[in-house]
Amino acid sequence: MLYHLLYPLHTHFTFFNIFRYITFRCIYATVTALLISFFAGPWLIKRLKVHQIGQAIRKNGPASHLKKEGTPTMGGVLILISILAPTLLWAELSNPYVWIVIFVTSCFGILGFVDDYLKVTRKNSKGLPAWVKLIVQFIVAALCTLSLMEMPGFPTTVVFPFFKRFSPNIGVYYLILGILVIVGTSNAVNLTDGLDGLAIGPTMISAATYALFAYLTGHAIISRYLNIPYVRGVGELSIFCGAMVGASMGFLWFNTYPAQVFMGDTGSLSLGGALGTVALITKQELLLIIVGGVFVIETLSVIIQVASFKLTRKRVFRMAPIHHHFELKGWAEPKIIVRFWIISILLGLIAISTLKIR
Repeated sequence: MLYHLLYPLHTHFTFFNIFRYITFRCIYATVTALLISFFAGPWLIKRLKVHQIGQAIRKNGPASHLKKEGTPTMGGVLILISILAPTLLWAELSNPYVWIVIFVTSCFGILGFVDDYLKVTRKNSKGLPAWVKLIVQFIVAALCTLSLMEMPGFPTTVVFPFFKRFSPNIGVYYLILGILVIVGTSNAVNLTDGLDGLAIGPTMISAATYALFAYLTGHAIISRYLNIPYVRGVGELSIFCGAMVGASMGFLWFNTYPAQVFMGDTGSLSLGGALGTVALITKQELLLIIVGGVFVIETLSVIIQVASFKLTRKRVFRMAPIHHHFELKGWAEPKIIVRFWIISILLGLIAISTLKIR
C-alpha cells in the first residue's frame, strides 16, 4: 500500500525513491510486524484469558505438560495479523505472487482457527477430524500450485541443491510436488509445535533464509551469476518473509518458556503453509528439506515410531515427536528448545552455502 501511495511521489521528492528498494521495505515489514506483535500481544492474551480460551492437554503426553493446561491458545491470530498487515502495507500489491502466498496463509490460518475453536469449545485436544483438515489442505495447495503453473514465465523445473546443471522439468507432475510440499510443511510445523517456542524459532530462521532466496531469485543479474532460476517479481516475497520473521520474533516474546500463549493450529498450519508456498515460488522446493530440517526430523520421528510399533510392536523413541523423547530422557524443556534452534541456524547456513557449492 505504501509502495503504491508514496513511490509515485519520487518524481517530485527524491526521498520517496527509497520505497523502490525491496531491501528497505523488507526491513520495515519486519519492524512493523514486530511492533504489531508487541502492542497487540498483551491485549490478545488478556482477551483470551477473559474468554477462557485455554489449551487442552492430551492426557497421554508427558506429565510435565499437565501444568500447562489452561494456557491461552489460538495465539496464531496474532501471528497472522502481524504477517498480513505489514505485507499489505509494504509489498507491491500488483504482484500476483504476493497474493498467492497471502491466500494460502489465510486459508490455512482459518482452517487452524476452526480446529482450535472446536478444541476449546469441546474442552479436549481433538478438533477437526484429520481427514477433513487434509482435504482442505490438499484443495488449497492444489489451487495454489495450479495458479503458479499458469503464471507466465514460472518454470516447472525442480532445482537440486549441490547440483549445478541438474534441474529437470517435471511438467504436470509439478502439481503433485506442490501439494506435497505445502501440505507436508504445514503438518510438519504443526507436529513440531509441542514445546514453548520450539516451532516459532525454526520458523523464524527458515523465513529469514527464504527472504534471502526470494531476493536472489527475483534479481536477474544475481540469479544468473549464482546459477539459480530467475523468476520475475519473486523478490517481493522478501517483504512477506520479512514480516514472518518480525511476527515470529514478536510472538516468541510471549511464547518463550514459560509460555504466556500458544500459537495453536491457527499459527502452526498457516506458518507451515506459508513456508511451503514460498519454497515453491522461489524454486527452492527441495532445499526446504535442509532449511526446515528440524521440521523434517520431527515428522520422521513420528513416521518411524508408528511404523516400528505396527511392524514389531516396539517403539524406537520413548515418545514421538522426538522432542518428547528428550523430555522423557530428563532434558529440561529450555535445553531442548535452544538446541533445536541451534540446529536450525546451522541448517539455514548450510542451505545458504548451496548457492556456491554447486
